[in-house]
Amino acid sequence: RQQVELRGYTLDSVPEIFERLRGVHLHSLQTGMDNLRNFNGCPLAGLTPHELFDASPVVMALDRQCVGPEGNPEFANLPRKMNVTVTGCLQNCTHNESQDIALVPAIQAGRQGFNVLVGGKMGSGGFTVASALDVFVEPAQAVEVVAELVKIFRDHGPRGPRTKCRFAFLIEEWGIPKLRNEVVARLQRELAPSGDDQRETGQADHLGITAQRQPGYLAVGLCVPTGRMHPDHLQELARLAETYGNGQIRFTVSQDAVIPHVPESHLARLLEEPLLDTFSPEPSPFFRKMVACTGTDFCNLAVIETKSHAVDLSKALEERLGPSFDPTSIHWSGCPAGCGNHQAADIGLRGMKVNIAGKPADAVAIYVGGRTGRQPRPGKLIMELVPCDEALPDVMVTILKHLELFKQVEREPVAKDRVLMVPDTLSLDEEVANR
Repeated sequence: RQQVELRGYTLDSVPEIFERLRGVHLHSLQTGMDNLRNFNGCPLAGLTPHELFDASPVVMALDRQCVGPEGNPEFANLPRKMNVTVTGCLQNCTHNESQDIALVPAIQAGRQGFNVLVGGKMGSGGFTVASALDVFVEPAQAVEVVAELVKIFRDHGPRGPRTKCRFAFLIEEWGIPKLRNEVVARLQRELAPSGDDQRETGQADHLGITAQRQPGYLAVGLCVPTGRMHPDHLQELARLAETYGNGQIRFTVSQDAVIPHVPESHLARLLEEPLLDTFSPEPSPFFRKMVACTGTDFCNLAVIETKSHAVDLSKALEERLGPSFDPTSIHWSGCPAGCGNHQAADIGLRGMKVNIAGKPADAVAIYVGGRTGRQPRPGKLIMELVPCDEALPDVMVTILKHLELFKQVEREPVAKDRVLMVPDTLSLDEEVANR
């Protein structure tokens, strides 16, 4: 969620850390438990020429109202966590359709604003695509509407089994018309129907060199494999931001970092910095869109260690398929909670355990064809219990070479196994057609 997790500190150092963070307007308030999580937005908000308008003032206003400098009990103790994204970007750089509430750029009768999506989620039974609330709001109305939606969830959301407590389940019970009517009743005014969605059909990750809307300035997006940095990396990244930009660093939902406000005259020297050999603006196609959740290293929900498996697999795919292969999103989640957004990727891997010769081993279930954006769809499960061993790269190579055909595979064990065993010398098109 475009956040930084600092690990390995002693308990007695935490008060000083909190004070230092507050000194630069950062905090950890309400980031866990049953609260609103960090509000997502476009990492190039206010900078990219590919936005309808800069939505970051709405994001900041939401944070002030719902969290503020000391936390806000009015928006705490929800039935379950709640994810919100607000964006004016046209390039689908945030996973809007997997959010409990998403505001996406739209135009209604010549006015710029947001369409409202509700009820998306990733865990708790899989990816539920957010539904259109059939509401258009201008930026000045956005905070009020989001706040009322959160309060409706607080007041009426289910509080039974935790796997059934997300906003999506209240919407499933109520239906969209009832939810919309409740918002209108609380605001005591009618709301405009949805406008024309202005987003493009593709998706951007904002990696590489991007021209800002400010003439003469560039944003440089750096790939951070698995989203993990060591302290010296973080210090060096800060130095580069101070030396070549304006000191700002922005984070993406794909666990990458962006240094904005780089004058064109500084670019050549920035690209020569050693850190960019580690965090490249032009990564290989198998690292560019790779995402991995925390894994068993630091999460007690994870079933497998994700980050080392993700790096090993990406390196193996690079060796087998080469650097010119089309970038493909490969997302790892260590458990069904889906923190790696595995069902929103071209290929998603969900961690599980398998018994091999009487010993437990790491394995994955494999999904294909997931995506968010203008034409969202959940990734489809095609294989289960695939061990994370030396054969996994070969399985993935087969999937990558025939990805469009694997998207057609149904979950029928016999057919699934037959497709898995198709050799490269046989036409997979013919095999799928013969099923």
